Amino acid sequence: MAILEVSDLKQYFYLQPTFLGKLVGGKKPRIIKAVDGMSFSMEPGEILGLAGESGCGKSTCCLAIAKLREPTGGAIRYKERNIAEMSKEEIRNYRSEVQLIFQDPYESLNPRYTVFDTVAEPLRALTDKNKTEVRDRALETIAMAGLQPEEYKNRYPHQMSGGERQRVGIAQALVLEPNLVIADEPLSMLDVSIRAGILDLIRDLSERMNFSCIYVSHDLSILSNISERLMIMYLGRIMELGVTKEVISEPLHPYAQALIAAVPIPDPAYQRPIPKIKGEVAQPIDPPPGCRFQTRCLQVMEICHDTEPPLKEVKPGHAVACHLY
Repeated sequence: MAILEVSDLKQYFYLQPTFLGKLVGGKKPRIIKAVDGMSFSMEPGEILGLAGESGCGKSTCCLAIAKLREPTGGAIRYKERNIAEMSKEEIRNYRSEVQLIFQDPYESLNPRYTVFDTVAEPLRALTDKNKTEVRDRALETIAMAGLQPEEYKNRYPHQMSGGERQRVGIAQALVLEPNLVIADEPLSMLDVSIRAGILDLIRDLSERMNFSCIYVSHDLSILSNISERLMIMYLGRIMELGVTKEVISEPLHPYAQALIAAVPIPDPAYQRPIPKIKGEVAQPIDPPPGCRFQTRCLQVMEICHDTEPPLKEVKPGHAVACHLY
């Protein structure tokens, strides 16, 4: 049984015309289609990588799954239960079982809370544990995140490094022993020297605690090491979805091919080929009909301008949204 099923998820934002725009007759609001018809599922214990350029809708999708945004359309089912139809008690349980690791630990941590209070707060808010149980579980999770509880429990966020703050954010997300963790680019604000340690920590805890994870990143080299399946997004749509090793070694979609061709190779003698892509990143405001990638694709066809390609399986476990297939 899939732990998470996302069906035709849509998240639109409406831009009202400016005063000057109304004067010249622009009364119709413009639409930002941040997420536009995403469908995928996850199995228990799976790590799903989510990649794409900035502004393609990765974080918006994650916020909708975490029920921090109400989607415009579609359905999100957790353990076969539509989260839009859950009661208050079911939402309370859902929030304890689905947790977020945020991108910027300095912004996401309360500056007035100590490390202990930060990690203990989810237990106080969402469980019926007594003070002793809360204390023991919080200290245990702090240690699990790679910090010495006695040394760090009374520290504030400004008294720690970026890597230490991110470990606190990880402990806060895992203290409730969730079934699904959404890691929204947890390494992007950290120095390169400490990224490997945090990545190893997330991978190790995923195996020990057996939680599913949606891992969002721009860095395909990171996703190739941590994720089992890889999903590539562009302007609110899924372009390609499949086993990570297969998507990276044999990408099918022209956009996926360009992304993977841009991954740095640690060899000074390596001559990088020019990526097969053109133009600038398109805007998600009122996108044109047809394929979202048509304005940048070198293999564009007539059908690409009129008909949006559906995401279909072209190999076992490997799906792509492209008219070439």
